[in-house]
Amino acid sequence: MSLLGTLQGTLINAFAIAVGAIVGVTVGRLIPKRFNDIAAQGIGLAVLLIGLQMALKSQQVLLLIFSLVIGGIFGEMLRLEEKLLDLGKRIECSVGGGRSKIAQAFVYSTLIYCVGAMGITGSLESGLLGQHQILYAKSALDGISAIIFASTMGIGVAFSALPVFLYQGFIVLLARWASLILSEPVIIELSAVGGLLIVGIGLNLLQIKSLKIANLLPALLFNALFVYLQV
Repeated sequence: MSLLGTLQGTLINAFAIAVGAIVGVTVGRLIPKRFNDIAAQGIGLAVLLIGLQMALKSQQVLLLIFSLVIGGIFGEMLRLEEKLLDLGKRIECSVGGGRSKIAQAFVYSTLIYCVGAMGITGSLESGLLGQHQILYAKSALDGISAIIFASTMGIGVAFSALPVFLYQGFIVLLARWASLILSEPVIIELSAVGGLLIVGIGLNLLQIKSLKIANLLPALLFNALFVYLQV
C-alpha cells in the first residue's frame, strides 16, 4: 500500500475536524442538541461492531486475556488514565487567562482529539493492517464534536486538525514500519486486543460503562511480546 493510502484514515480524520469546525462556526448553533446526541449513539454502536469484528479474529484467546490482565495492572500501577487527564488539565490551564480564545479552543480540542485510546488503536490498525475502520468512526465522532465545540469556542477548533494529523500519522508510520518485522500471528493478535479496547470505547460512548481504556493500553505491548515469544 502507498504512503498516501496508509495515511488515508488520518487524513480523513483531520479533514473531518476542519470541516466540522467550519460548519460549527457558521450554522452549528442551529443544529438541535438531540440530533448530535442520536448521531453519537449511532456511531457508538458502530464502534462496538468494529471492535467485535477485530476481537473475534483472535486465535490465542488465553494470551489475549492474560495480556489484558497484566497490561491493565501495569497501566493501573502507572496511573496512565489519571496522568493523561492531569496533563490535559495542566495544558488547558496554561492557556487560560491572558491567552486568546482561539488558542484556548485550539488546545482544548487538540487534547480531546489526541488524548485517547481510539486514536492510538485506530492508527495501529491503519499502519499494521492497512485498514481504517476505527479512524473512519473516529472521524465521524470528531466531526460531530467539532461542530459543537466550534459553535461555542470559535474557529480555533479547526486548527487542531494539524496536530491530530501529525500525532496519528506518526503512530501510523511507526506501525507500518513494525509490520515489516512482525509476524502475521503477532499482527492478528495485536489487532484483536485493539478490537477489545475499541469495544470498551464503544461502551464508554454509549455511557453503558465507564472503563479506564488508557490503563489497558499496555496490553498491546504485552500481547505482542507474548505472541512473539510463543511463535
